[in-house]
Amino acid sequence: MESIKSQSYEVHLEDLAEAALKQHIAKNNYSKVFVLVDENTKKCCLPSFKEKLGYSIDKVFEIKSGEEHKNINTCSQLWQLLSDHDGDRKSLLINLGGGVLTDLGGFVASTFKRGIDFINVPTTLLSMVDASIGGKTGVDLGALKNQIGVINQPQMVLIFPEYLKTLEDRQVKSGFAEMLKHGLIQDADYWKSLKDSNDYANADYIKKSIAIKNDVVVQDPTEQGLRKILNFGHTLGHAIESYCLEHEERPTLLHGEAIAIGMILEGYLSHQLKGLSKLSLEEIKNTFLKYFAPVDFNPEDIDAILELLKYDKKNSHGNVNFVLLQNIGKAIADVKVPENLFQEAFAYYKE
Repeated sequence: MESIKSQSYEVHLEDLAEAALKQHIAKNNYSKVFVLVDENTKKCCLPSFKEKLGYSIDKVFEIKSGEEHKNINTCSQLWQLLSDHDGDRKSLLINLGGGVLTDLGGFVASTFKRGIDFINVPTTLLSMVDASIGGKTGVDLGALKNQIGVINQPQMVLIFPEYLKTLEDRQVKSGFAEMLKHGLIQDADYWKSLKDSNDYANADYIKKSIAIKNDVVVQDPTEQGLRKILNFGHTLGHAIESYCLEHEERPTLLHGEAIAIGMILEGYLSHQLKGLSKLSLEEIKNTFLKYFAPVDFNPEDIDAILELLKYDKKNSHGNVNFVLLQNIGKAIADVKVPENLFQEAFAYYKE
């Protein structure tokens, strides 16, 4: 399966990924090779990855899984470990895990000694189709997602779909939400093909999603314009995700679960403000509710979620900027939304 060329690196899949990894290690005279894992990838993915690498690992660093550990404290621990194990500017950090781990690991590598090489090996569907492209690295600030970080590209990204077999169905569905988003913002035919598929986690669909995101990112690497469309569903979705993370009495939502709600809500806003047809809106809502159980929000929840919108990274000059759909396959960025429509959107979601 042909590799995908991004800005300064390539995304390699399956057999090509293994070959590219071995070639890269052989070509570069790294002083140290470190691998970052969490408790899940250490058990389920590290043994087979060591075989693929075929090279001595100097040290495996383990962090705890989960969004609640994607913070500067974890970074400090890893910077210290890199220093304690004689990491220098010619060291390599391989991040073996989901989006939380690759975001955090990329940020740690980008800032240790002003930057060392890193390779991302995403092991969840979400990280394969989303975090693998674009070079966004970073951590959360409290419950506020991705407030601290830099855009910095890995040496390469390696996709091994076999790792998806180690995941619970809920985790796979979380990644599926981002794949559906790619169709909604850029490719109506892909949306139609994907939304009724019983085998969405296969290599062909994964490659298609990566290619869609990559095409957007290559045209706008620093998110000055077009790249903003990748945030469809994320303005309200991130606020919902942060709110649930911050309130222990509420069940924590996975990223894709929160974004699925966000896409229904922002689909409603699209219908009201940008002419998305009622038929398309219903199609979007019914598709996401087919895969993701509805979540009940009371008025106090909604008020608190809307309060979090002021921290969204896309905000400018005090305005909350949304990405909305003109139709399925066509998105538009930097849309300002009247506040009264937020309550209407939640009411539509609850219907």
